[in-house]
Amino acid sequence: MSSLALRVLLGLAAGLLVGTVASVTGSAALARVASWLEPLGTLFVNAIRMTVLPLVVGSLVTGIAAAPDVRSLGRTGGKALLFFTVTLLAGATAAALLGPSLMNMIPIDPAAAQALQAQAAPTGETTSRIPTFTGWLIELVPSNPLRAAADGAMLPLIVFTVLFGVAAATLRTSGRDTLIAFFEAVRDTSLNLVRWVLALAPLGVFALAVPLAARLGLAVAGALASYVALVAAFTTAFAALVLYPLAATFGRVGLVEFARAVLPAQAVAFASRSSLASLPAMMEVARNRLHLPDEVASFLIPLAASVYRVGAAVGQTLGVVFIAHLYQIPLAPPQLATVALAVVATSFSVPGIPGGSIVIMAPVLMSAGLPVEGIAILLGVDTIPDMFRTTANVTGHMTAAVVLGRGAPRPDPSAREIP
Repeated sequence: MSSLALRVLLGLAAGLLVGTVASVTGSAALARVASWLEPLGTLFVNAIRMTVLPLVVGSLVTGIAAAPDVRSLGRTGGKALLFFTVTLLAGATAAALLGPSLMNMIPIDPAAAQALQAQAAPTGETTSRIPTFTGWLIELVPSNPLRAAADGAMLPLIVFTVLFGVAAATLRTSGRDTLIAFFEAVRDTSLNLVRWVLALAPLGVFALAVPLAARLGLAVAGALASYVALVAAFTTAFAALVLYPLAATFGRVGLVEFARAVLPAQAVAFASRSSLASLPAMMEVARNRLHLPDEVASFLIPLAASVYRVGAAVGQTLGVVFIAHLYQIPLAPPQLATVALAVVATSFSVPGIPGGSIVIMAPVLMSAGLPVEGIAILLGVDTIPDMFRTTANVTGHMTAAVVLGRGAPRPDPSAREIP
């Protein structure tokens, strides 16, 4: 466990302890402490929110406009992006459809949930306006992107950003390079801001956990433990029931052979919580154990490790559904659809830092009208879910490699030297 993750976990544990003692004992002094800490927690959440918009826009524009490899490799890149999008959407949709029923198994006191709703009313007030499907579809294309950003309508803003990035990719070299340099600077600056905000995460999580536990009492610890177990189980089940069969059916590889081949990379992913740290192991497996084409090993796997996070799509959606359950805010079908699409779009811009998958949930929560304060609570218990999400990410990378490498000419294993 990294130093930051440990400090955040300790901050969460300390906050839950203080808040639970305040709830159980009815201490007026501790209740005042909880009320004093609440504004600090709100400041921490606002700090997260202020970094998300430039980070997402900068990452998406840069990733789309500055992708010469995808354009030059044409068919491989196009097929890869199609595979990424379809499987991401499948994971997010499965979590959106099954998640509410699973989260309903976690008991939440209605009175405590009402108190949480009252505290989060300024953030969650948009839930009172549930759009029709036609209205939701029309609003996907914003008439004013700046207004969409100001209103927190992140999914329409992401649609505009993606189209803007595609248009930027068609510019002449000089203009495109200038635009890419600008958005790279925006992205990198935002990433530095995120790191600074996360450095304060132990204090921010503590400040948010105390009033939360003061309202929910002992129930909050059980709810968080159940959430962690559900995310771990659901993410593992998605990999076992969807990714492995895809690899075996469409990848011309035996199920057992594939499972054995990806195990070393999965072990690195589980321990490091980093897809990029698993990249050397994945490339070695692709070349020397699965004997995939060089195009797949040298291009597709690095591309997948950089932008494709199917575990994050599942985990983020479950996190959103859990926050909705914690605050007892029902999600209508249009809202669930918005969550799934927003998760797919934002998953391409998850920053490569601890907790990045949780930080990037802010626009998803905003798009569904849910309290953003829940991010800090999930961040405190994210170590274990992140292990399972990253392992699923790496499994997805290798599944994409064998599926998309199926029709390409394969190298002769006897002629290959192990690097």
